[in-house]
Amino acid sequence: MNRPSVLLRPLRPTDLERIAQLEVELFGAAAWSRSMYEDELAQPDRYYVAAEVAGNLVGYAGIALASDAQVMTVGVTADQRRRGIATLLVADLVERARAGRSNQVFLEVRAGDLGAQELYRRAGFEPIGTRRRYYQPDGEDAVVMRLTLRAGALPLGR
Repeated sequence: MNRPSVLLRPLRPTDLERIAQLEVELFGAAAWSRSMYEDELAQPDRYYVAAEVAGNLVGYAGIALASDAQVMTVGVTADQRRRGIATLLVADLVERARAGRSNQVFLEVRAGDLGAQELYRRAGFEPIGTRRRYYQPDGEDAVVMRLTLRAGALPLGR
């Protein structure tokens, strides 16, 4: 497979026009607004990364850093999927969580998105539960997944 040369870099406010377009393309009715991204980028505990191929922004991801970190989003354009870009983005988020001394990383993924669930499993995440009707407006369930980074981290619910 011919893999593209991918550059990962911090997401910048100047990227938000492109992100707003991609959000609608990738997430439809569940898309975040530009102002939501402006708020996210202003938070000191957030880390957002962009993926570029040939100078074009083709993917992005974000995480809320804490002792229990939370993946906020991961998205890759349809024409760049299955090329390892989402894997690079998730690995970058996990490394940022490790560097921030997070104990665990959590995320929600659509129950029907088996490809994304497999991506997260390959990154070491395990399914630990379901959030019924989590995704709005369509009401699709979410699978909750967890990656334990540090020995001795307490399981969810303790």
